Amino acid sequence: MIEALRGLGYSTATALADIIDNSIAARGDRVDILFSWNGSASTIAVLDNGEGMDDRELDLAMRLGERNPLDQRAAHDLGRFGLGLKTASFSQCRRLTVASRKAERTSCLYWDLDVLAASEDDGWHLIEGPAGGSENHLAPLTSQSRGTLVLWEKLDRIVTPGFGEQDFLDLVDRVERHLSMVFHRFLQGLRPRLRLTINGHPVAPWDPFLNRHTATWSSPVERIPADGGTIEVQCHVLPHKDRLDAREHDLAAGPDGWTAQQGFYVYRNERLLVAGSWLGLGRGRSWTKEEAHRLARIRLDIPNTADAEWKIDVRKSMARPPVSVRERLTRLAEDTRERARRVFAHRGQPVRVGNSEPLVQAWRAEHFKGGIRYRIDNDHPAVRAVLDYAGAIEPQVRAMLRVIEETIPVQRIWLDTTEARETPRTGFAGEPPAEIVAIMSVVYRNMVLRKGLSPELARERLLRTEPFNNYPELVIALPDAPASQE
Repeated sequence: MIEALRGLGYSTATALADIIDNSIAARGDRVDILFSWNGSASTIAVLDNGEGMDDRELDLAMRLGERNPLDQRAAHDLGRFGLGLKTASFSQCRRLTVASRKAERTSCLYWDLDVLAASEDDGWHLIEGPAGGSENHLAPLTSQSRGTLVLWEKLDRIVTPGFGEQDFLDLVDRVERHLSMVFHRFLQGLRPRLRLTINGHPVAPWDPFLNRHTATWSSPVERIPADGGTIEVQCHVLPHKDRLDAREHDLAAGPDGWTAQQGFYVYRNERLLVAGSWLGLGRGRSWTKEEAHRLARIRLDIPNTADAEWKIDVRKSMARPPVSVRERLTRLAEDTRERARRVFAHRGQPVRVGNSEPLVQAWRAEHFKGGIRYRIDNDHPAVRAVLDYAGAIEPQVRAMLRVIEETIPVQRIWLDTTEARETPRTGFAGEPPAEIVAIMSVVYRNMVLRKGLSPELARERLLRTEPFNNYPELVIALPDAPASQE
């Protein structure tokens, strides 16, 4: 049975998160993870300063399924099945040792799957004391008056043939990224409730919602009565890449990247269970993760009394909303996805400016029965200026615009956006100011010298005309008396 339980699908990072849950449940506020590379004899240990366990409590904790998942639990409890310590550990190693101190007395037990396999009877041989040669790994616990140390040895699911020291170091990085996300609400703030370190290095929290960024949109918090207890929902649309510096953008992408991290973030007792999923919601068919909605992230908090209703699994990595709240969550998600799509499409710029006046855009989307077309807006100042003074060549100009409309490389743009995972550069992005001013001045001169607009009104119109609206300082600096151009 234990060999079968090893295949539940834990990664090293999710398995360690399960161990840390026990530390938090034991009211520990410091957890140290110790990775030690020694080839096939490598070890991983988790040390906390929680309440610790006596002999009886440790014996109970080392049993498989020591609690009924239907039993009532303390409000702060992060477990449910009584399997996490064992299944998470066995998914990574063949020997699990747990040593715990309480009232300055140490208890120690270990499971060794090789001992069980070699046993001639069918007994479950839970062995007292550390295994021979493992004593040094338990030494850090002796300096504490209370706490627990979980030791993984015989890391057969980690140190596989061909696995080297650099792979071990890469694993440490992946674990750090995952834990900084899963426990970010415990790690953040001036007085964090948890101090988490990996080989002495503090793990910094990763905030999925960029709450402190001025360009992040956040909805009011909504509380929804549901089976198992009231849930709390807050929707967020993160800033477009153009509103973030390079470091902010890379950090906000999260462990799996922008597209993969969209969706609901489901928390139980502020511990992250699901990091980016649409939870099977959608109209007609379940939503998939698409580039257009990469900025949409929704915080969803459930109480630990709702585990059964939300179908929380042993690994704490899956959740499904009960029928009673699916419609409301779908509506909230639809609104957030649409907001995110607009921010993504308009590069973080508003489609209306000033006194709710529409932004004049060079392109417009035309919906019809057969689908959607993209057309050049003939009323854009730069386009209108050419058409008004084209004279005899107006048919050729209109033909040229139509050819451009009919040959937009939509598929190539879509592929480039998907594969490169970023929006193609537009709106003079990265161009020197002199080049932007040169183009802007042509349109400005036409407005003032040919259309007869005052310089003030012409500048005003440029401020609400794409793409010049992105450069207000350049628009304001245009001269009152533009030079004529032959």
